[in-house]
Amino acid sequence: MLSYRHSFHAGNFADLLKHIVLVEILDYLIQKEAGFEYIDTHAGAGLYSLSSVEAQKLQEYAGGIGKLDAEDFPELARYFEVVGSFNPSKELEFYPGSPMIANFFLRSQDRAWLHELHPRDYDLLRETMSESTITRVQRQDGFEGLNGLLPPTRRRGLVLIDPSYEIKSDYDRVVTNLVTGHKKFSQGIFALWYPVIDRRTIDKLQAKLIKSGIRNIQRFELGIYADDYARGMTSSGMIVINSPWTLFNKMSQVLPKLAQQIGEANNGHFKCDVMVPE
Repeated sequence: MLSYRHSFHAGNFADLLKHIVLVEILDYLIQKEAGFEYIDTHAGAGLYSLSSVEAQKLQEYAGGIGKLDAEDFPELARYFEVVGSFNPSKELEFYPGSPMIANFFLRSQDRAWLHELHPRDYDLLRETMSESTITRVQRQDGFEGLNGLLPPTRRRGLVLIDPSYEIKSDYDRVVTNLVTGHKKFSQGIFALWYPVIDRRTIDKLQAKLIKSGIRNIQRFELGIYADDYARGMTSSGMIVINSPWTLFNKMSQVLPKLAQQIGEANNGHFKCDVMVPE
């Protein structure tokens, strides 16, 4: 049940999309002095060495961030600044997961809640975040933890939900938790990551969200191959509820360029649309 470890996939094309969206949202939140809360339901280890045995086994980062040159993507200057802060030698040696990306932005008035069930990754995450006084790391099912944290005391916040989906019931649980969480924290920003392995499964997930009654839902998707179940994950996406006004414009500019750059054999593709208007 707990076989998935993100260290094998850090920096891949799915991370690119997820973390570009994450950076844009966090950068927006810190524009106001008022504090906010960051909740990560499936945090992982926090920081990944790209020279590790795990990362080198698949070398998925080579098809993700390894394909990008910061000079070609001025729109992503903030993203590259964040990644660069963990690589002082200017060589790409480490890739930050969502907890460390969030930590880059968090201020003394903010708080973070990180959940991770895998015992080894939980220990690594605790060690990685040990110097943070505003972060709480919990070995707990992130879906269960989320329910107890909403609404946050600060009334501003971002919830990132990105399970591995190795448990098939996660496709239903993400929808249930989004709907329940939104009822408790309707003004909050919710960001849901999903993999496209079987397009029909994702179509069903998205149809449930459209019918949920939740407003202001945007979708951003990036793919390297056309849909093909035999290939495994060919695309991944982010569904964002209550998106910052800056996000859609940024993604509409950068997704076509990313699809062209990372697509395999000219098969790169993207989606950037409004699933449900405000």
